[in-house]
Amino acid sequence: MPRSVVTPLAAFGVAVAWSGGWIAGKLGVTSAPPLEFSAVRFVIATVTLAAIAIFTRTGIGSSGLVPIVLSAIFGYLGYNALVFVGLTMAPASDAALIVPTTIPVLTAVAASFFGERLSSTKIAGFVLASIGAALVIAAGQNGGDLSGRRLLGDVLMLAGAVCWAIYTALGTITLRTRSPLAVVTIATPIGALLLLPFGFFEQSYRDLGSWNTGVWIDVLYLALVVTVGSFTLFYWVVRRVGAGIAAMSSYFVPILTLAMAVVFLGDRPQPLQLVGGVVILAGVRVATLRMAEGPPLPEGAA
Repeated sequence: MPRSVVTPLAAFGVAVAWSGGWIAGKLGVTSAPPLEFSAVRFVIATVTLAAIAIFTRTGIGSSGLVPIVLSAIFGYLGYNALVFVGLTMAPASDAALIVPTTIPVLTAVAASFFGERLSSTKIAGFVLASIGAALVIAAGQNGGDLSGRRLLGDVLMLAGAVCWAIYTALGTITLRTRSPLAVVTIATPIGALLLLPFGFFEQSYRDLGSWNTGVWIDVLYLALVVTVGSFTLFYWVVRRVGAGIAAMSSYFVPILTLAMAVVFLGDRPQPLQLVGGVVILAGVRVATLRMAEGPPLPEGAA
């Protein structure tokens, strides 16, 4: 299958997983402490990734760990702690607006410090897609007062988006000598170890036995589908097209979340939301116009 088809399909798969992750995350933190919930997620993902690495004989290595440790600090501890705590203070709709629309721009800026060129075409695409994403979410809002607690939650989510942008940009370094699976396999247990102590400040994990089936389904989805599956696939996309373009996967999240609401909840999209979806697609297309000019990567490049 040609690269022009494989890479967009992979990015779309990442966006699908992330869209479901917002739903699972919001449902999970309504019944479980957010930091405990995140720590358990990464412990489960650590065990799964270790098993996969052993089965596939994936080389891990012990050199050049500093960038991976940094990526775990920002992408696993920082992002999850800030976003999941923010979800307890603000609605998921705020998260769907703030996080997916700011990550690509922030990532492009961060990646420019690691050698990726921030071209005028990319900037135009980011702006256009951001406007589209804002239309998709804003058209579905029902209003509501902006309380201090909600504002704090929004600020935490924005800080989480900054952490994820740094994590993605660091991928341009960590992927130079390791496969995406190897990087995620190393970073995940580091993230778990960093998150575990924070759970003791909540309920010290004494409440795990009282978590209902729904919470465990949510945490398993986030551990297996999002962390093991989409994190690895996302870094595969980063390795092929760069951090800035790969981060644009998040622009599809508002569209897919809207589609899931139609299918599973029976919601009807507003006309302005459909317009926003078209604008997002146009923005992504503008930002990726120059990809076709570069030499194609071999299909084995991963």
